[in-house]
Amino acid sequence: MVNARTVELEGHIIDSGMMQRCFGVVMDLDGDFEVEEFRVGKHKDEESYARMTVTADDEETLRSILHELHQNGAHLTNPPDATLKPAPGDRVVPDGFYSTTNHPTQVRYEGEWLPVENIEMDCAVIVDPDERTARTKVLNAIEEGDLVVTDEAGVRVDPPERPRGSGGPFGFMQGGVSSERPSESLIREIAETIVETKEDGGNVLAVVGPALIHSGAGDDLARLVREGYVDMLSAGNGFAVHDIEHGQYGTSLGMDIETLEHPRKGHKHHIYTISEVIRAGGIAEAVEAGRIEEGVMYECVTNDVPFVLAGSIRDDGPLPDTITDAVEAQNAIREQAHEADLVLMLSTLLHSVAVGNCLPSTTRVVCVDINPATVTQLLDRGSAQAIGMVTDVGTFVPALAEKVLSE
Repeated sequence: MVNARTVELEGHIIDSGMMQRCFGVVMDLDGDFEVEEFRVGKHKDEESYARMTVTADDEETLRSILHELHQNGAHLTNPPDATLKPAPGDRVVPDGFYSTTNHPTQVRYEGEWLPVENIEMDCAVIVDPDERTARTKVLNAIEEGDLVVTDEAGVRVDPPERPRGSGGPFGFMQGGVSSERPSESLIREIAETIVETKEDGGNVLAVVGPALIHSGAGDDLARLVREGYVDMLSAGNGFAVHDIEHGQYGTSLGMDIETLEHPRKGHKHHIYTISEVIRAGGIAEAVEAGRIEEGVMYECVTNDVPFVLAGSIRDDGPLPDTITDAVEAQNAIREQAHEADLVLMLSTLLHSVAVGNCLPSTTRVVCVDINPATVTQLLDRGSAQAIGMVTDVGTFVPALAEKVLSE
């Protein structure tokens, strides 16, 4: 017995590679397809359309094929309403629950397509029948009785597309990692995007690691914060300690950033720094008391730029502002990510991946690291919309700040 379903592809399905990927999925999973209708957009802004019947020898193979097609933006014809099942307990989801991608998503409820709010990858979708809304929930936030979407039949996913003629660094999902890209022109385009984002009323989130301070780029990031080009900051305990230590002693992890020498007792500077901030009661309190007078954290406090410091098992201290509860830190990062229109990920693998997991695929992302594995892992984890630059953050940030502030 041959099992068959009909699916549709709509949009810029040729330029974005969607059609090619979908054909490949069917063939790779031992299925077959027949294109029943194919309309090609003949102008730059005109979309294309394809309808095809997918067949497989057994129902299980067909389900696997349809799952992969769904992830790539194919839609079932005449889709049913989404299947909703109540959560059997707190933090427990029904078997077969739908796990989200980071692409814009809709679920069908009583014949109406509901946009899924706060979309991010690896979440469940909850439908509120009274409000007629759908939204994501992480598994640890599920409450008993929540109506959870199961299966994929009543779900639509719309991956970002590439219209013909799009340009600039964010013209399409510019995934890929290379240290040979024309850095000067790309940095200029990123700077222009930052300025445009701010002019349009958008929010820029900087995700930063301690290497940024260690490489001497802290003053330039502080300038961007002071001039209003960074609206939120996400980092770890180490970044804040390095930044404050630099302001206090001119060192980062005991090394003089200017001379690259290790002054006598310099290895104790980060511990002294932590002690001073704890004594003051926190970073803001230390700024108000005049104990912190410069640096990125200083500019965040004096310019009302919110920051999230997520802790880890290796933190010294930690600072009073560091969130040591992992779930609480995730929720704080998630709240920032949902407000961001542009994200700069600067030399931090763990925080880049953590924030990337919370972002929809429509949020523009720049990831900069001297280690190509950082950018590669971010892309492999699903943040395919990221622009990856393999370069020294110590040269990237000063060049970026110069171009942004000269715009």
